[in-house]
Amino acid sequence: MTDAEVRTFVVQFAAAWAARDGEAFLALWHPDGVLRTPLVDRPIAGAELARLNEVQREAAPDLVWQLLDWSSRDDIVMIEWQSTRLVGGRRFDWRGVDKFRLKDGKIAEERVYMDTALLRALRAGIDLEPIRRAAAQGIAVEPLSVL
Repeated sequence: MTDAEVRTFVVQFAAAWAARDGEAFLALWHPDGVLRTPLVDRPIAGAELARLNEVQREAAPDLVWQLLDWSSRDDIVMIEWQSTRLVGGRRFDWRGVDKFRLKDGKIAEERVYMDTALLRALRAGIDLEPIRRAAAQGIAVEPLSVL
């Protein structure tokens, strides 16, 4: 892919997130594309993405996705991102990287890499403050150890 084609893909991907538009996401996917994310316990077919987007929008209507950086080589595109939402009146951020393998300019495979520890702690109702303080001090803490 050319640099211009990659840039166009990245802009379209970010725009789909900004609009939270399931159809815009589907337009980026190859018909045989597959999503692998630690948030779902099985691979997701590209055709399922519109529904996944609906579920996510219902569960987190205030979610904001932000493009931080990107890089590419041949048919591989890496996008670094941050998501933000309010939880209990406080801002909650997490970051990740998506690795895409493109085929004919469309997503053939997307792998999401992210630390799910804070999300798991949040879902379990664990107070995130000790985890945040430790992280700010550079101390690695497994959230489940604060249960």
